[in-house]
Amino acid sequence: MSTPGAGDGTTERRLHPVTPLRRAWAPVAVIIGWAVHDPDQAQRQLARLTTTTLLLGLAALIPAAALYGFLTWWFTRFAVTDTELRIRTGLLFRRTAHIRLERIQAIDVTQPLPARLAGVAKLRLDVIGADRKDELAFLGADEARALRAELLARAAGFAPETAHEVGEAPSRHLLRVPPGVLAASLLLTVGVWVAVAAAVVVPALLWTATHSLWTILATALPLLGAAGASSVGRFVGEYDWTVAESPDGLRIDHGLLDRAHETVPPGRVQTVRIVEPPLWRLRGWVRVELDVAGSSNSVLLPVAPRAIAESVVARVLPGVSVPEPSALSRPPGRSRWCLPLWWRGQGLVVTDAVFAARHGLLRRSLALVPHAKVQSVRLTQGPWQRALGIADVRVDTGANKTVPARLRDAEEAARLLRGQAERSRTGRRDARPDRWMA
Repeated sequence: MSTPGAGDGTTERRLHPVTPLRRAWAPVAVIIGWAVHDPDQAQRQLARLTTTTLLLGLAALIPAAALYGFLTWWFTRFAVTDTELRIRTGLLFRRTAHIRLERIQAIDVTQPLPARLAGVAKLRLDVIGADRKDELAFLGADEARALRAELLARAAGFAPETAHEVGEAPSRHLLRVPPGVLAASLLLTVGVWVAVAAAVVVPALLWTATHSLWTILATALPLLGAAGASSVGRFVGEYDWTVAESPDGLRIDHGLLDRAHETVPPGRVQTVRIVEPPLWRLRGWVRVELDVAGSSNSVLLPVAPRAIAESVVARVLPGVSVPEPSALSRPPGRSRWCLPLWWRGQGLVVTDAVFAARHGLLRRSLALVPHAKVQSVRLTQGPWQRALGIADVRVDTGANKTVPARLRDAEEAARLLRGQAERSRTGRRDARPDRWMA
């Protein structure tokens, strides 16, 4: 459904007609939140109500919630202009968001299970400088994908009159994580078993000590939630993980119940981390995580053989090859006095393309930072480190994250500080522009 714009010639559109059903829950959620926040007061208030009063209250609440959902849908409109996406919302207090197309980092299409059943989808936008994602929920599934393609085409510089015809850029399938491999990787994750053991052992010990049912519930429920999130929750969220390559970046589809269609924006990846849990090394598996400027996308591969993972990393960071473990230099032996035993898990190598630092003795993590993405570089040294002649070198990226190279020789750290500053300037000068479909 579309309506004329506010006098500027643009055509405004409304969200899908099922949207009021989603928004009608807001008044009900407020009442539920009050009851959970103060259960004693809520119980006393309910005890005072007669059955007739309660039924009359429900009879008034349901139409009021439906009216609220309808009005919020009616007053929410969006329009795409030559330079921006405009979203107007607000029932009493009006808000208009002007999202400039060139500042869009990623556009994801997500479908929670109820939305999949209703044939609708949510469009979520990562924008430079925004603390949270703007979203359009809900649109028809086909409309959401068409609008995403149009926004990306306009952001890439296509003329507005041709952006509709450009459509979604073609993609090439790279890999799919089999469900069996994903399940096996979770079974080989120590953290999952620790969470499950804590959910079983801690409540049992508390029951032995207190015999208080409320204490057990207050402790067991959060522990069971953490155990479920680290095992079943991860399996459901990362199920059918598929990666494809397209001119607008790497596309990621995943989810058993809630499907997500995400994009890793080109040129916006600040850091790539290759994580090796201890038991995964027996199978040669790794996990690949990301830091992306202006985006919440953080996982590239939940599990994959190392060789395949390195080939995908090369797609994300063109011209970058993952250094071999033998190429990483360890800290000097005297650093054991700062970090006994675990000092052996530290490592560093600086190539022409990246600053690569490893940490962790059991659960290894290798962070790769392209020189062009380094925003600043620092040398830190505590009093005990000064006495031992060692220092830490830390590089800060555009994703507001820091990658440290710990326990380096002090003279080596000073050379790294000077050299990295020059490599960063050269890298930014020679870097390709961060453009969609470049």
